[in-house]
Amino acid sequence: MTKAKYLFISLAIVAIGCTSTSTSGKLPIYGNKIFEENDTIYHTIEDFRLVDQDSSWVTNATFEDQVYVSDFFFTSCPTICPKMKQQMLRVYEKFEDNGQVSILSHTIDPKHDTVAVLKDYASKLGIKSSKWKFVTGDQDYIYDLGEKSYMVMADEDPEAAGGFIHSGAFLLVDKDRRIRGVYDGTVDEQVDILLTDIDKLLKEYESTK
Repeated sequence: MTKAKYLFISLAIVAIGCTSTSTSGKLPIYGNKIFEENDTIYHTIEDFRLVDQDSSWVTNATFEDQVYVSDFFFTSCPTICPKMKQQMLRVYEKFEDNGQVSILSHTIDPKHDTVAVLKDYASKLGIKSSKWKFVTGDQDYIYDLGEKSYMVMADEDPEAAGGFIHSGAFLLVDKDRRIRGVYDGTVDEQVDILLTDIDKLLKEYESTK
């Protein structure tokens, strides 16, 4: 088992162990939760500020009134990233014309993955930057965001192929910044579930209108 695969499995198990229970048929809410009187405070994605392939700032406000799928990758990755890219393209193609769904990919190698490199990478994929954001920033900041907000890990490892180990997880984030699903982005069947869960999540919001 590769280190990246191990990271995904172990962290997904931790996340599932913290999942809220639901009898309403809604998707679970991942992460720790705090009970305060008659209210429940759920784990949410913290405020962030990164720059995308168009040199534009990307923050939580970028995804206001949207759900989004997040992952962590690097453009020169020789192992799981090519598979993740193909699987994320499936998400892009299905929801390309749906303004309520976006994709956010964080590089874990910002020293190499400059704005120009990300721009070229995105251009070769033929995607709309308004739909799929490739973001970069300070490396420690991105690693901290991944661990504390998205419950995934990445690290430099000179012994690993490409020099990094990282999770292959796709994270489904709702309009309230909560993680609603964790999927192995290297497995077709897992991404099949993600595609279905995005539809479920959108219907969940429709039902509250």
